[in-house]
Amino acid sequence: MPILRMKNISKMSSKERLKNLSDLRIELARLKTMVRAGGAVEKPGKIRELRKTIAQILTVENEYKLGIRAKKEKKVKKTKKEK
Repeated sequence: MPILRMKNISKMSSKERLKNLSDLRIELARLKTMVRAGGAVEKPGKIRELRKTIAQILTVENEYKLGIRAKKEKKVKKTKKEK
């Protein structure tokens, strides 16, 4: 699964964020299990990236719940007559 950027995370719906969160946690658990078993991981830096992305998703989700991060409303352009 590709690592997500903050821009993409904040645009997702709550359901999408939670789905991605569970997928990332499963992948992180799999990689940690491989390391504990003594196996070699192809990309050791991926564990750090996964942890960082999980933290970002949780941060955005909590910001929406607390009302810190407001949903962006679409701006409507006024016509000459309305001005």
